[in-house]
Amino acid sequence: IQRFKTLLDVAFPLASLNLFAGLNGMGKSTLIQALLLLRQSYERNALFNRGLLLKGEYVSLGTGQDVLSEGAESNSLEFLLKWADREAVSFRFGYSPQSDLQPNVRIIGKPEIDVPGNMSLFNRNFQYLSADRIGPRASYEVSDYSIQDLNSLGNHGEYTAHFIAENGSKPLPIPAFRHRRTELFGLAENLDKWMSELSPGLRIHAVMQPQLNSVSLSYAYEQGREVTADFKPQNVGFGLTYVLPVVTALLRSKAEDLLIIENPESHLHPAGQALVGRMCAIAAANGVQVFVESHSDHFLNGIRVAVKQEVIKPEAVKLFFLERDATSPKH
Repeated sequence: IQRFKTLLDVAFPLASLNLFAGLNGMGKSTLIQALLLLRQSYERNALFNRGLLLKGEYVSLGTGQDVLSEGAESNSLEFLLKWADREAVSFRFGYSPQSDLQPNVRIIGKPEIDVPGNMSLFNRNFQYLSADRIGPRASYEVSDYSIQDLNSLGNHGEYTAHFIAENGSKPLPIPAFRHRRTELFGLAENLDKWMSELSPGLRIHAVMQPQLNSVSLSYAYEQGREVTADFKPQNVGFGLTYVLPVVTALLRSKAEDLLIIENPESHLHPAGQALVGRMCAIAAANGVQVFVESHSDHFLNGIRVAVKQEVIKPEAVKLFFLERDATSPKH
């Protein structure tokens, strides 16, 4: 990445599980934003023909003057991407300071990605979950187009309840996600068990409401052999609903998926943060490429324990700690 926001000239040797950490304003989200800009430009049919769209459904960064590095010696942005099974592709964009479209200058290796059917950055094997995820509410939106055609829970997890209601009976794509407290491989059963690690005895009920074109989401709790009445999300801890899209995205992921999650640990107690770190390690160990931005040492420790217990190989994990040299105007 060259001349993009705080990243004047930097390379990231990525792995299966990539964790970005550091103080605020150091550029943790900038690498993720670069990937999201490329995807949203491709989805809008602009990437090859027109250029880089700075405003869209995935990310909105303003205009050219907002994204060109302060110390840039030339007025251009450049992203060089290397996939494991093909040649590198270089995207170079010009500088239009007052526009949200940065024009194409040069793409080297374009034939390699003219048909990106097997590239998870551009195809439907992709899920992005913003830090601004949907919280507890009385009902949730439905979107057949999002969960079926786009294979997406929504950038804010807004279609998670719909996905659970429609796909709860389907098997886990990654058998390693079968929870130790069940012999079953169904998504809903294992979602309950993993979420019970965060709130013991939790059961999740997502029910379609066709007459209202919505989905109702409620929680119940096992008490011995009995199960409580359903509780509305507003009457249960905020963190459960906030993390539900994260846990669902991990459990439904499959090999060759690309998963980007911002602050997956938000609003969870320390043990819950470590659990989500372990789940990310399980996904990455089974063919999912995972990008995570996090401030949590508990989340990191969950990954470290997973490495220690040989859930994932050490070389499959990369931790990028970003910082800035306050004495240099260019770093």
